[in-house]
Amino acid sequence: MRCCVCLFQQSLQCSPSKMAAGESNSRSSCLNLSNSGPLGNAPPSNSAHSSPASNGGSMGAVGGINRSAGNSNPQSGPENGGGAETAVRSTPSAQNPSRQSVGQSGATSGAASNMTATSSSSSSSASTASADASAAVPSLPSSPASVLVYREPVYNWQATKSTVKERFALAVGSAVFDAMFNGGMATTSTEIELPDVEPAAFLALLKFLYSDEVQIGPETVMTTLYTAKKYAVPALEAHCVEFLKKNLRADNAFMLLTQARLFDEPQLASLCLENIDKNTADALAAEGFTDIDLDTLVAVLERDTLGVREVRLFGAAVRWADAEAQRQQLQPTPENKRRVLGKALSLIRFPLMTIEEFAAGPAQSGILTDREVVSLFLHFTVNPKPHVEFIDRPRCCLRGKECSITRFSQVESRWGYSGTSDRIRFSVNRRIFVVGFGLYGSIHGPTDYQVNIQIIHTDSNTVLGQNDTGFSCDGTASTFRVMFKEPVEILPSVNYIACATLKGPDSHYGTKGMRKVTHEAPATGTKTCFTFCYAAGNNNGTSVEDGQIPEVIFYT
Repeated sequence: MRCCVCLFQQSLQCSPSKMAAGESNSRSSCLNLSNSGPLGNAPPSNSAHSSPASNGGSMGAVGGINRSAGNSNPQSGPENGGGAETAVRSTPSAQNPSRQSVGQSGATSGAASNMTATSSSSSSSASTASADASAAVPSLPSSPASVLVYREPVYNWQATKSTVKERFALAVGSAVFDAMFNGGMATTSTEIELPDVEPAAFLALLKFLYSDEVQIGPETVMTTLYTAKKYAVPALEAHCVEFLKKNLRADNAFMLLTQARLFDEPQLASLCLENIDKNTADALAAEGFTDIDLDTLVAVLERDTLGVREVRLFGAAVRWADAEAQRQQLQPTPENKRRVLGKALSLIRFPLMTIEEFAAGPAQSGILTDREVVSLFLHFTVNPKPHVEFIDRPRCCLRGKECSITRFSQVESRWGYSGTSDRIRFSVNRRIFVVGFGLYGSIHGPTDYQVNIQIIHTDSNTVLGQNDTGFSCDGTASTFRVMFKEPVEILPSVNYIACATLKGPDSHYGTKGMRKVTHEAPATGTKTCFTFCYAAGNNNGTSVEDGQIPEVIFYT
């Protein structure tokens, strides 16, 4: 489908026999500049021609304005009073019509351009114009004192006018249309084909230009934004972007991010990325995710603020690679998936996965090379960990203030370790991210411990997060922080097991434990309620009443 613009041009008449001697015979538009508005242009009149006021008020002199791209638009300076009058006549320059100065000879026609201002001390008395000026313009009725003002042409002055009143005062609302219809290479055709513009979007543009009506909907907003940018109407662009911001959701965030990058809308792109950070899982599951381009995928995977486990990012990347292989008419083999992923594959942070997650997914996908698989397995199983080619920096998806709860009311002495894990089952009433535990240390003074911490999904027995690390204690009854490599998402009303396996001397332990512990955020009053239960099986004696793992550190 194509759009056409029908051009109905009506000549503006100049006063006959009042053109300057030697003026070009070429046809010119006439512009009345009396009672100058913004940039020195006259407000719109109800008739096609300017006429003097019947009450004896001021009338601006009429001058010929050549229809060339970048026509001069003199600006009214602060010294120009409301009754100041300016007459402008310009003749096109063969080399640079947009830069022709007042009074400069035209290169091709030799016509003079003259600017004359007349002034009088009284509105009732007639002024006597100079002889040179009277040859170029008619004598003017008296007016208050006038000051001759000339401004350099302003490119795309339409972009500064956001209302229809301002745009009509300057003749047209688009610099592109101005050049198309009035420029040095202006078309003379009565029909112009616009093959890359949707009719509905072009109609929305015209309605906005000539009635200030904003007609935007979910189906037309992107094509209208494209059209507004194409024809340099930033006020309509702003309306489109504002509409998109108000309708931004997790299920369309990736689609809008692609469009924001395409149309160079950095503010909208930033809002899309923030939405993806906060709702990563939902955004990845959206239907539009697989339609994004590779550069957008890379921009997202580079972020340190995504709120999802790495194994889910890998799964989403594989889904995208399937779709991209089809778009490139390739068979969705592991080799082709790796090929289309390109740089994006190196941005998956495989070292942040658990060994179970890696073994069940990426290691069997065929996308990684044998060398990469072996290197990552060694990273998971040996200490010190060998260097791997993939990023091992945690994604810090957390916002706000760190929180913690303590489940014991009292601390006692001697808790021994023989290789058995201390375990406690828990659930919460709202979604949180656990970042670590607080553990008790030695009763024998400053000591170092080796420790493995885990969070296990109870029903599936899946390890959701773990870390092999160590900590140093000072011999006091305080708790000592042991952190996960990345935050572990904890969903409401789901059972999890907190697990810690320590190697070291006897330690302090907690007693008089509480089954329910509530944390209330000071600023918002939001409550996070933990419920603790006995974890069946080997747990080294830890229970709700006493034992290890006294503290849970988390973000909401």
